[in-house]
Amino acid sequence: MHLNAHRSWITPLVIGAFLLSSVTGILMFFHFDSGLNKTAHEWLSWAMVIGVSLHILLNLNAFKRYFTQTTGKAVMGLFAVILALSFIPAGGEAGGDPGFAPPVRALAKAPLPVLAQVLGMSPEALKTELAAKGHAVENDQQSLQDLVGPELRAQIQTINSLTKTAAQP
Repeated sequence: MHLNAHRSWITPLVIGAFLLSSVTGILMFFHFDSGLNKTAHEWLSWAMVIGVSLHILLNLNAFKRYFTQTTGKAVMGLFAVILALSFIPAGGEAGGDPGFAPPVRALAKAPLPVLAQVLGMSPEALKTELAAKGHAVENDQQSLQDLVGPELRAQIQTINSLTKTAAQP
């Protein structure tokens, strides 16, 4: 395949994908993302990977020159080191939980009446909602963790759905 014939759409693909990825990334950084920003950032970044790969192939000789220049090697080396360092677990131990996990786990271990109070619901309304989600409550001393298990994702999903229910008028 002769890529020069496709130059008219490869470079605009890189430009458009860069615009999408950079704007959604900045929105996420400042916690201003909404709607499908995060999903678009994660999934449509593949368009950037494809576009940049094609752009590199289109400009292969120029790309190779950067590996012979001191400045080019230094910049690329710096980002390779940053990439390697990004795999170091945050907060210490390998495979550690993200920073938001301890409060979620504490909330999931609280007795259901405490969780109801935090959510702004009556204990009876909480029990009804949990039963509607397939979690049979046997007594008030049970916790969300007792009902959905120890998996953080399941706890977060349940708390999120309960929060949405509690917020409804």
